Amino acid sequence: MNSWNRFFRDRVERIFKEKHTIIDIGGGLRIEKSNRHEKENEWVRVYLPTVDYKVLDKVPDYQPDIVGDIRALPLTDNSVDAILCIAVLAHVEEPHKAVAEMYRVLKPGGYLFMYTPFIYYYHPEPGYYGDFFRFTYDGLEYLLRDFSSVDMEPVRGPIATLVNLIPLFSRNTDWVNWLDRLLYDKSRQVSGYFTFAIK
Repeated sequence: MNSWNRFFRDRVERIFKEKHTIIDIGGGLRIEKSNRHEKENEWVRVYLPTVDYKVLDKVPDYQPDIVGDIRALPLTDNSVDAILCIAVLAHVEEPHKAVAEMYRVLKPGGYLFMYTPFIYYYHPEPGYYGDFFRFTYDGLEYLLRDFSSVDMEPVRGPIATLVNLIPLFSRNTDWVNWLDRLLYDKSRQVSGYFTFAIK
């Protein structure tokens, strides 16, 4: 397992083991009540009976538990233990407002787990959401500056990022991940970032 998948699994598992009220904005885990189901995240289901897990989406089309705009969350201050925001911020017109809202509703000590793209192809969903932003390491640090702790893990190195942009090769990048570790261990020319922040 590569470092970013390990980071993803470790932090998401930590959320489900340590927190109770969990809001999945956009249904990014793709385990239920979302617009796409992904079998690779089925391992999360074992935790669902022990937590209050809800999906929030801006439209009712996929039957989320809560319909609301991430820029004006319909939740009270300091009311949520953890938020998942996977592959959402690129599609939000005002990401700074979204981050401020997530911070507002998280309890002190609450967890935020995000994925945000950096070097990634254009991918709107016509009629559902646009594609507005990409996020550098520095940009994420700035957006999350009010959190007490922020830990970021790059997704793919520069070679794998380039290969990922070519649809013919984008599915099997294990060989280029090895090259990236060898040649570009600390590069910030990456596909995106997994981020784990604590309020």
